[in-house]
Amino acid sequence: MPGQVRLDSQGPVARVLLSHPGKLNAMSRAMWRELRAVFRQLQTDAAVRCVVVQGEGSAFCAGGDISEYADFRFDEASLRDFHEQDVWGALQAMLDCDAPVLACIAGACMGAGMEIASCCDIRLAAADASFGAPIARLGFPMAPREADLVARAAGEGTARQMLLEAAVLDAAEMKARGFLQHLVAPAELAARCDDLAGRIASLAPQAARLNKRTLRALREQQDPARAGAAAAELAAAYRYAPAAEHREGVAAFLEKRKPRF
Repeated sequence: MPGQVRLDSQGPVARVLLSHPGKLNAMSRAMWRELRAVFRQLQTDAAVRCVVVQGEGSAFCAGGDISEYADFRFDEASLRDFHEQDVWGALQAMLDCDAPVLACIAGACMGAGMEIASCCDIRLAAADASFGAPIARLGFPMAPREADLVARAAGEGTARQMLLEAAVLDAAEMKARGFLQHLVAPAELAARCDDLAGRIASLAPQAARLNKRTLRALREQQDPARAGAAAAELAAAYRYAPAAEHREGVAAFLEKRKPRF
């Protein structure tokens, strides 16, 4: 069966499912394009307060769909188009998402899976999950922007170990290195993911979006292509002052009640 990326929105929590039966959810070229379309759609939905990204079945994402590689990898122009348009287009759409994004990781999280997880704000994994980018065994490097993304999220030392040693690290090690924020027993993953998504969705939604936009602007102010937009975002950092959500949060605290966001 061909792979696909499915979107299931139920109230304030949206779920993005990576599905490629028989291939541990390896990303096909079509799936990268679908992932970009899904996150562009989510960015326009103000009702979404949390996005959960997960794989179908026993794996998160085992990498790219290698069966397609001979179609485009051996020509420089087509290879560049794949990475800069299809792959980075999807990853940038994830990075641009203002709603909090939670990765719920089971099983293999390799290569493309590491890149997708690196775009998420919070990463929760089962204790038996595994992480790596062993593409040195396939004879090619990680694309530049993708390598920078993983190095920033997992740490440069971890990225170098994965790329140069073809190291595969377990979830406990990735938690110790700071890539994972939460680690649970495999049987508890689904319930813990639901609880965490519900908790995020219960908090002030506009504050969450503003926090993400601020953190993004702080990072992007060093990028000449994005510096102008980043500066404008930071200059507007206090425009939320009269917002109803701001007033409600402070009032609820003073009145010793739960806020109604």
